[in-house]
Parts: sequence; structure tokens; C-alpha cells
Amino acid sequence: MHPARRAFLMSLLAAATAEPALAQAPAGWPDRPLRLVLPYTPGGGTDAVARALGARLNAALGQPVVVENRPGAGGNLATELVAGARPDGTTLLMGNQGPISVNPTLFGRNLKIDPGTALAPVAMVAETPLVLVVGPGTRAASPAALIEEYRAANGAVTYASPGNGAAGHLAMALLLQQAGVEGTHVPFRGAAPGLTDVAAGHIPAMISTLPSVAGLVAGGNLRALAVTGDRRVPSMPDVPAVAETLPGYRVTAWYGILVPQGTPEPIRARLEEAILASVGTPDLVASLEREGAVPYPMKGEEFGRFIAAERARWAPVVQKAGITAD
Repeated sequence: MHPARRAFLMSLLAAATAEPALAQAPAGWPDRPLRLVLPYTPGGGTDAVARALGARLNAALGQPVVVENRPGAGGNLATELVAGARPDGTTLLMGNQGPISVNPTLFGRNLKIDPGTALAPVAMVAETPLVLVVGPGTRAASPAALIEEYRAANGAVTYASPGNGAAGHLAMALLLQQAGVEGTHVPFRGAAPGLTDVAAGHIPAMISTLPSVAGLVAGGNLRALAVTGDRRVPSMPDVPAVAETLPGYRVTAWYGILVPQGTPEPIRARLEEAILASVGTPDLVASLEREGAVPYPMKGEEFGRFIAAERARWAPVVQKAGITAD
């Protein structure tokens, strides 16, 4: 984590025991439960992060936060739902890099709304590194050795992903592009079936979230070759970062809150302050850690710049790899 980010987080943790003085908003707001809409099914990392955050916002804002799962169309259904909601601060989106920064390139003209103009960033919440894992389909014991296998096969070696345009797909595409090699992508409908085929030796490698691979690695079914953040993670201290082989490589799954464009600034600011105060609380930090995530707080303005940078960053990766929507 960047030193400035670490200092910001520590300041939040130091203030976590005190009730935050929230920004002024219209009297009586919120006067009904809030909806926190997710673009994925229950049970995944995004769902767990959202429910932990929702519990803290309930305490901070004095209203229940109802988590609503709206999967479909690569996350676009949830994005469209929130973008079309009344801009009164009671409908929130838990966004991540897929629907927010990748889909505009992935779906192109088929995208019904542009998240960059239809949604207003409130705050970044957390990020989690992914893990490069292999099974009996390869003897590689390091990222460099795996890269050489792909190089020698001249594109014939396969890799799995949870689906076209998923974080694991993009992370592997970027790794291969930075290494100057090619591989054959095999998409699955979700992480579990892809990891099953890697563990069985049918496909050599896959990049997936830390929680999804931790049990398989601990049980000896998979070998963790690297994490995709820019440094090692405490739960896997002996596993190097991809950046130790490919300097500058960094991919994480991130989670942040957005609201419909046009939401009054006092309401958006109050949500921002409540979210950032919640991110600093020990119970939320512990919940994030259980999902392999770490706090990554950003105010709305900085979060907006981050989203724009992510969109510009992934567009050429998607185009060069020829990635299309399912």
C-alpha cells in the first residue's frame, strides 16, 4: 500500500472509536432504508464486503441498508438500475472494475448507459489481490517458469477464467501481454468450475480471488505461484508478487460506492463521510480481511480520477487481447 494511503487509513483507524460528525444533509435524511445494489450473486467477495459495509452504514446513518443482488449482463443490469433510480441518496451501487471501468470498452455501443456520466463516485472502500494458481497440468514452480511454458508453446497453452472480461481474465491477459507471450483463453461461468479443471490438470493455470483459491492451495490441490498486487500478502507470505517477475505489474479487484448522477452534493458528501468512517472501524477491517481484502479508502473526487485511469488502462488490454462480451 502506498505510504500516503497507509497514513490516511491509520488516521481513520485512530478515529474509529468516536462517532463521526457527518456532513450536513437535508433535515431528516435518510428517512427510509437504503438499497445497496450489487452486480453479482450472493456469497461472493463483493457480497461479503457489501454486507459488512451495510451494517456499519446502518449504525452511522440510522437507517437499515438492504443489500440487493442484481447479477446479469456482466454487471450492467445493476449499473443500469442504480443509474435510473431517483437521485436522492437512498440507492447505492457497489461498483468494481468490471461494470464501471471495463464494460464501456467490452460492450461498446451495446452498453445502454455510460457509468462515467450516469453515476457519481462517492467513495472507494477496499481492494483485494488476485492469485495466480496452477495445477498438475504444469510443472512450473514460478511465474517466470510458467511464462516460459507459454512462450515455448507459442499460444497453444490454455488458461482458465471465471468468464470473458472478468477480473481474472483481464489479469491473465495483462500478465501475458507484459511478458510478450500468448495463451489460449478458456472461459467458465464462475470461478469454481474453472478452478476445478485446473486442479484436475485439464488446464494449467488461472488467476482468481484469494478466498476462492485459499482452501484449494492449503489442501494441496493447487499451487499458488504469485499474487497480483504490488507486494506480498500476509496470509501467503512465501508467495511472491507478479511484480517481482514483471516490474510494474499490478492488478487488484476493487470495490467502491456510486450513486445516480444528480444526487444532491450534501447527501453525496454525507454518504462519503459515513463510508470512509466505516472503513476505518476494526470490525469492518476484520470483515474485509476474512475475504482477503484490505481497506483502500478514497474520497469521491479521488475515486472518480481512479475510475477514469482504470478505464484508460484496461481499454488497450481488452482491445489487444480481443476480449468480447459473452
